[in-house]
Amino acid sequence: MSTTKPTIAVIGAGLGGAAAGALLQKAGYPTQVYEQAPEFSRLGAGIHLGPNVMKVMRRIGIEDALDRMGSHPDHWFSRDGATGEYLSRIPLGDFAKKEYGASYITVHRGDLHALMVDQLDQERLHFGKRLEKVDDQGDKVVMTFTDGSQDTADIVIGADGVNSVIREHLLGEEQPIYSGWVAHRAIISAEKLKAYDLDFEACVKWWSEDRHMMVYFVTGDEKEYYYVTGVPEPDWNHGTSFVDSSREEMRKAFEGYGETVQALIDCTDNVTKWPLLERNPLPLWHDNRLVLLGDAAHPMKPHMAQGAAMAIEDAAMLVRCLDTVGAENYADAFELYRANRFERASRVQKVSHDNTWLRYDEDPAWVFAHDVYEVPLKDPKTEVEEKA
Repeated sequence: MSTTKPTIAVIGAGLGGAAAGALLQKAGYPTQVYEQAPEFSRLGAGIHLGPNVMKVMRRIGIEDALDRMGSHPDHWFSRDGATGEYLSRIPLGDFAKKEYGASYITVHRGDLHALMVDQLDQERLHFGKRLEKVDDQGDKVVMTFTDGSQDTADIVIGADGVNSVIREHLLGEEQPIYSGWVAHRAIISAEKLKAYDLDFEACVKWWSEDRHMMVYFVTGDEKEYYYVTGVPEPDWNHGTSFVDSSREEMRKAFEGYGETVQALIDCTDNVTKWPLLERNPLPLWHDNRLVLLGDAAHPMKPHMAQGAAMAIEDAAMLVRCLDTVGAENYADAFELYRANRFERASRVQKVSHDNTWLRYDEDPAWVFAHDVYEVPLKDPKTEVEEKA
């Protein structure tokens, strides 16, 4: 048996791709990471990292840095948008550390991403590489980029998002499904909030029948307060990934909500609006030397704050499966990976779609206590037999 590990290419250096690249490189796999953006930039806004993700950050080596960087809410609160009445109080803080095995933090997505990218071998991280096509030749994969360059690898991981070129190669061209919802996103200077005699909680979701606003701090010093919404909008005809919104649009969307939400809107300087895109669970996550993870395999609404978490868990499970069966047996490793990720990712996808997560008091342990490194591995053959 060869002791030489196969060469691996990761397409996309977002959170899932960066996690895959870092974990693979730490495990000794010769791994190159290709990112279409010309350079790293502090993109995005807020993100939740539950204990299930922080356990992966521990393996990558950045858990302590994130603990110092992020905000540590004591609870996830859900409130009625009009009355302010509490709908749920989900304990986090010290309870999460004790019960789920790691912190629950909220942080700026760009700060998290910078930490993760820094863990990569910078000589094997390539910016300005937009994948044009991929050719699985049986014994190797040839990648062609839009700048005219080519490269080869033994295994290619598609971490290239909802419009994945790898997914299109495997399953054909198909547009993602517009969910009928948009998300408004804005970061507010917490200094502005001091003008109000109101309680701006560290992690709170304001709900009404058909829309919501999720609000939380994205820095440990609580200087930046972030909100993201879910608002029905029948069509998305802008032809872009996001558009500018406005305070006026926000006031109309959240008319009837209480004074805390109105104060947030009044303090908004810049707000953008994004379409929420989904896909139905894919029939195929891998073929021969190609495999998908994250949004390339299972894009979902952000209503559980677990979309990036699922991509990061995917990356950890994929590396675990390659180590378990031997990367030279990549076809078996990919089947083991899918068997141990499909059910969980699909369940999170469904709950995210339904937008019911933590609206009322419930036990979130099935999400937060999950440890991708400790969960017993399901045998793919058994999975097939059970479905037969």
